This record gives sequence, C-alpha cells and structure tokens, in this order.
Amino acid sequence: MTRDRTTTTDSSCDANITGISGPVVHIKSRGRLRMLEVVLVGHDQVVGEVIAIDGDRAVVQVYEDTSGLRPGEPVTCTGKPLSVELGPGLISQVLDGIQRPLERIHASSGTFIRRGISAPRLDRKRGWEYKPAIKAGAQAEEGQILGTIPETPLLEHRVMIPPGVQGEVVWVAKAGTYTVDESLARIKTVQGERTITMVQNWEVRLPRPVRQRLAPDGPLLTGQRIIDTFFPLAKGGAAAIPGGFGTGKTITQNNLAKWCDADVIIYIGCGERGNEITGVLHDFPKLRDPLTGHPLMERTILIANTSNMPVAAREASIYTGVSLAEYFRDMGYHVAIMADSTSRWAEALREISGRLEEMPAEEGFPAYLATRLAEFYERSGRVRTLGGGEGSISIMGAVSPPGGDFTEPVTQHTKRFVRCFWALDKELASARFFPAINVIDSYSEYDEAVEGWWRETTGENVGELKKQARLYLREDDRLQQIVRLIGEDALPEEQKMIVLAADMIRQGFLQQNAYDKVDMFCRPDKQIKMLKVLLRFCDMGMVLVRKGIPAFRLREMDSYQVLMRMKTQVANEEAERLDQILKDLEQEIQTQFPLEDWETVSGRSTGFYTEPAKEEREAPE
Repeated sequence: MTRDRTTTTDSSCDANITGISGPVVHIKSRGRLRMLEVVLVGHDQVVGEVIAIDGDRAVVQVYEDTSGLRPGEPVTCTGKPLSVELGPGLISQVLDGIQRPLERIHASSGTFIRRGISAPRLDRKRGWEYKPAIKAGAQAEEGQILGTIPETPLLEHRVMIPPGVQGEVVWVAKAGTYTVDESLARIKTVQGERTITMVQNWEVRLPRPVRQRLAPDGPLLTGQRIIDTFFPLAKGGAAAIPGGFGTGKTITQNNLAKWCDADVIIYIGCGERGNEITGVLHDFPKLRDPLTGHPLMERTILIANTSNMPVAAREASIYTGVSLAEYFRDMGYHVAIMADSTSRWAEALREISGRLEEMPAEEGFPAYLATRLAEFYERSGRVRTLGGGEGSISIMGAVSPPGGDFTEPVTQHTKRFVRCFWALDKELASARFFPAINVIDSYSEYDEAVEGWWRETTGENVGELKKQARLYLREDDRLQQIVRLIGEDALPEEQKMIVLAADMIRQGFLQQNAYDKVDMFCRPDKQIKMLKVLLRFCDMGMVLVRKGIPAFRLREMDSYQVLMRMKTQVANEEAERLDQILKDLEQEIQTQFPLEDWETVSGRSTGFYTEPAKEEREAPE
C-alpha cells in the first residue's frame, strides 16, 4: 500500500470505531477532532471526513468501501481538512473523487481499486523545465506569477505565489529542471521566511480568493447553433442541462467539452453509470483539439466517479473539480466545468443525510440541498485574479430528473442559481433531433450581456434576428395543437407559412449533426449568415402568401432545397458563399413571382409579426 507522503497524522487524536452504517462510520475520540477533518479509518486506513461532532463522539463519511470494517478498529486523525494538491502534472490526469490518480493506481494494483490504496497526487520524480518570472529583491504579492512551466503543448503552467503570502523575495531559483518539491524561491514575510515550491494545498470546500468579480461580457462559444445563437452562455456563467434518460445529456456535454473555446476543460463524471464513464475515458484521449490538432487531453482533466463507487465520494468529486478549476482560473485561464450529473451528487447527499437521521425535506432530500447547490454554482464567474489577470469558470451541470420531471427539487433549486437553462426534450430525442434542446422551455439571461460581442463580431443586429426566429417558433408551437387535431391542410395559408418557416428554422438551423465533418461545429459568422438567409426566405414567403400564393409553392423552389442543405455543404471557411445564396434566393423568388412592389418590400423586414400594409393583405385578382 502506497500512502501519499503529504498526509500527516495528529498524535493528539486517538479514536476507535463504535458503529458502522454503510458509508457512515461512528467513532469515539479521546483527543481533539475538528469538523471536516480528514481521518484514516480502520487497519486499512480508508479515507474519511468528519461531518458531525457530539462531545467525544463523531460521525465520519467514508470515501471508500466500508465492507469488513469492525467496531474497535483504530482511527487515525490527520489534522487537515479534505484538500487538493495543486501543481504541474494535473493536466491529462484521470482522477477519482478525492484526487487519487487512477492511472498510476491501475499500474500498481490492477483494474479494481483496493481499499486503502493511494498514490502521490503529483508525480514527485518527474522534472519540469522551469523559467523564473521574478527577481530577487522584488516585492512579491499573493497570486503573482513566480515562473512558468510548459506543462503540455497547449498549456503553460504558471507557478503562483500562494494566497496570503507577500513580502520581499530574498532568493530565486535559476532556470532549469526541478521536481515539484524543490524550492523555487524564498520570500521574507511578516510571519517569517517562506519557501515556495510548485505545490499548493487547498481546502476543497473553501473558494480561492480573488481581487474582484467582473460582469460577464462575452459568450463561451460552443459551435452549437442552438446554444450560441439562441441560448448563449457567457464566460463565467452557469448553465443547467436537465433531461430524462436518453435525451443526450452526456453527448451534449462531450460536444461542449470538445468545441467550447475554454483554455482548460474539467469533466466531472459524478455518479454516472460505469459504461458512460468508460465511454468518456475511451473517447476523450482520442479526440483532437479542433483549433490546434493536438490531443484534447492536453488541456483536460477527467474526474471519474461511477455509480458503483462509494456514495460519499460523489459528494467530494464536485468540490474537487471546482477547486482544480479555481487554480487554473487564478493563472488567468478560462475554465469550463462539465458536471455529469448533479442529480447523482444530490442523491449522495440524501443517502448520507438519511443515515445521519436528519429531518428530510422534499422527496427525502436534506433541507440544505439548495444551499449546497448554491455554493457550487456560485464558484463560477469571471474575475480579476489576485495576480491582476483575468480568468473565468463556466459551469455546465447536467441534471437527471426522474422520469424527466422538471418539477422535482434538484431541477427547481438549480434553476434558482443558474442563468442559462438548456431543457432537453424526450420527444425530440426520440425523433433523432439533436441537440434535443426544447426552444420553448429553455432560456438564457445572458442575451443582453453578450449582445455587444455579437454585434461587434458579426456586424448584424443579432437580437432582432433572434426575436424574429423565436416568434416563428412560438407561433408554430401554438399552431401544432391545432394541427394535431385537424391536420395542417385545414390551416389558412398564412398559418401554413408560419409552420413552414418554423420547420425550416428547426431543420435547417437548430438541428446539428455531431458526426458530420462540416456540421459538427459552426463558427459565429456562419451561424448569423445562415439565420439571416433562412429568415429572408421566410419573410419573402410571407409576402407571397399574403398576395395569394399557396405556401406549398415555396417548398418546390430550388432555393428551399439549397437552404435546407447549406449547413452541411457550406464549410466554416466558406461563409461568404451564404451571401451569394441570399442573392440567388431573392432573384429566384422575384423571377418566379413577379410582384409590382417587390422593390419596396425586398429591403425591409416582412416577418409575420409585422403588421402588413393593406394592399399586402389583399390577394391578387
């Protein structure tokens, strides 16, 4: 058994097991225990955390299997809270919920993790090429960059002065190769001289300090049209992805991890089925970064915590992931967290709470469920770091409501703390419509925050385009109730045109094929040009319908087929072709349907929500 060398014990604490209930262990201590202190339980020294204290008795939640433990076995106290070890070597790692490196454990113990086994969280033997960024005699501030390390081809690791440390730099190591435990600098502080290495330890439940929290001002681009255009997530924002079984939560998060423009990706598989986590672990190392061509793992950390692992470790995995994210955010990077799924995390809270005999709230969840969700999502944000740079954490948490019921407590509480809600629809998924995001039930409160970025980047009034498209979709949603009863043929021609327009927007813009080489990712400029062309066709079609032309005539046009295929036939680098498609579209319509007043209506918006002129409402003789 290999024990992490950074773990220490507290000789003033002597404790023994008095009772065991699943992952909850009751102990009696003859020393001083602290709340949330890490202890090593039993002869195998399995890792646990103190979650309740009553006099000389305490309750410990254990992060490993408790099978075989017996009352009377010793409990060793460490005197430290549950912490993560931060430093170079985290990127490309596969960790469990308490930051044990699974690949190194696999190499020493095989496929299954033996109880009590561990390994150094950071490789103590590997040397890193270090280049100092500060000189002796300078004044060092907390969070300041001490030096840099090329950790991977995609990421430069920036060694920082830990929070709370400031003073005069009295010695700096020269450029060279060092291990994580070797000294890089000595700083004279008010409390005395402090030696700085590459390693920082940080309590997972404690947010890292920042200088200032900033308002979001730009989108986290994902390449998914329905998200970027209709329901954008700002860098530093929080989003929920709720959906029942089979709606595509994991696939959606995988696509977001691959294509979003974050510098660092942290994927937390929290309590999901083993085959899903296996798929992630199998696929991610093979993925290529779309911008550089390097393996995506060169800027990714995976936290694997399957449903057959001890339930208490699920609760820890969320905090482990967000603590790692804050570390890279403080370097000045933009970090994206994919948590799949927070419902399994909430179920772990419910099980632990039940074994503690706490008073249950809705559906048996503990009364503090909302507080824990708030603590997690509030650690997202765009900030000014202690070192003066700018970084952000964007959190995308999947929610798995039983039976797809969005009224259950986890979904409802999550909606209180996120500003972006991507509601996955079982009917859309069954129809093979992906991403299966329901346009009516979803929303984003970041629209105004990112509007300026879209206007500056594309030169278009994106807000008006989205407003017009949403009106078509919402009116169609209302009409579908009638269509189900009496059929589409019974609708007036203008309403048929609304149904046609909404179908074109859904099929030609919102639906996206994750396996098509062209359609899997869509740049912002292409997204807006596509939407503009589609809406132009729909607007001109509405004029024709109001002049008495049947809506079905529009489906027979060559332009209709071109528009429905352009998402897969126009590459991102060829977005200018969409301008020519728009010109060809207008020319074909004006040629096939010559109206005397085309010149007056062709240059303005003629959407169905615009009150048409009297002459436009009259059908031609």
